[in-house]
Amino acid sequence: MAKERLDSAHILLEHHNFKDSIGRSYYAMFTAVRAILALDGVDFKKHAGVISYFQKEYIKTGVFEVRYSKYLSQAFQIRNNTDYADFFIVSKEDADEQYARAKDFYEMIKNYLPGRVNRKV
Repeated sequence: MAKERLDSAHILLEHHNFKDSIGRSYYAMFTAVRAILALDGVDFKKHAGVISYFQKEYIKTGVFEVRYSKYLSQAFQIRNNTDYADFFIVSKEDADEQYARAKDFYEMIKNYLPGRVNRKV
């Protein structure tokens, strides 16, 4: 599902639909994190819970670089602004940056998962 959302973000970006592209970029990252949480046997009702768990269990422990925490947190804030702020303006540069970060984030999780799936927890 994360890959589908990343692909959607790219298509929306190409069609100059920057606000929706940012939303899909965020959801690509969010869904990728939820794949890890599924392996941990945990889930949260709120996005903030997912993000907090990821930071505590995977960033603070050094599994992933701190920049991925920043990518996810900033994408969450920007996505909230694009969805709920009446006059929030999004530039092509903003959408390009979020897409590039989402792509990097997705690749990081994709590379992590095979070793995690094959490892006994």
